[in-house]
Amino acid sequence: MGTKNNVTEFVLFGLFQSRTFQHVCFVIFSIFHVLTVLGNLLVIITINASKTLQAPMYFFLSHLSFADVCYPSATTPKMIADTFVERKTISFNGCMTQLFSAHFFGGTEIFLLTAMAYDRYVAICRPLHYTTIMDRWKCGLLAGASWVAGFLHSTLQTLLTVQLPFCGPNEIDNFFCDVHPLLKLACADTYVVGLVVVANSGMISLVSFLILIISYVVILLNLRSRSSEGRRKALSTCGSHIITVLLVLVPPMFMYIRPSTTLAADKLVILFNIVMPPLLNPLIYTLRNNEVKNAMKKLFRVKGSLGEK
Repeated sequence: MGTKNNVTEFVLFGLFQSRTFQHVCFVIFSIFHVLTVLGNLLVIITINASKTLQAPMYFFLSHLSFADVCYPSATTPKMIADTFVERKTISFNGCMTQLFSAHFFGGTEIFLLTAMAYDRYVAICRPLHYTTIMDRWKCGLLAGASWVAGFLHSTLQTLLTVQLPFCGPNEIDNFFCDVHPLLKLACADTYVVGLVVVANSGMISLVSFLILIISYVVILLNLRSRSSEGRRKALSTCGSHIITVLLVLVPPMFMYIRPSTTLAADKLVILFNIVMPPLLNPLIYTLRNNEVKNAMKKLFRVKGSLGEK
């Protein structure tokens, strides 16, 4: 007879125990979350409203921005609200939903970055065949495959966790429900499940990172034969992608490539991964891209002229 699951809710320790630090967190992460949502929505609106941003790169960027709105929204609002309460609790179903959502949008973000790297590879290494290879149907297929892959990754992660027996204790030393702290609370042998988590999350992060780094090395080698202006423009675009790749993929590799154990630094690492890339991506992709900046200026001019009328 299996062990009965008698846990109906989990207690989250949050980031800090100090009330002063919690109030500071409320202010900082409220501002960060609002800026993240507004910044990424501005990118999505600009791309969809502009006739000059129809290239595949911007199609993938709009999908990435949407994932960047959803990814922190799976955990950050709950973390912000918990700064006001002494006992931070989350229901069992809410915990599993949070786990699924975080890994769904986080995984999709990784797969979208891979699709964007492939787009840059084709654009720079096979420019004469670019429009044929990266037509609208194939771009839609790559974007759709990224969302499906993220869904499958998250479904496996959640199914592995939800079937585990939890009979107490129910305290999670984190600000949201993640797989490693939950495995630690399960009253069953989680060795095999931990290996699957490493294969599912850790290897996805590592393999994606290696593929992306190799693709950008190949791109940089191909740039040697380009003109100085062509190299400058390609390096600017690829530089934005490389910065995002490092921000998005290094923290998950630290978190999930190792066996199922929890470290003191885990909370800060995963917090950085959830908050910073979605916050910085709109800046990374707009400040280094004149086409996006000009499209935003044009959008604001149109809005301003409509407001005057």
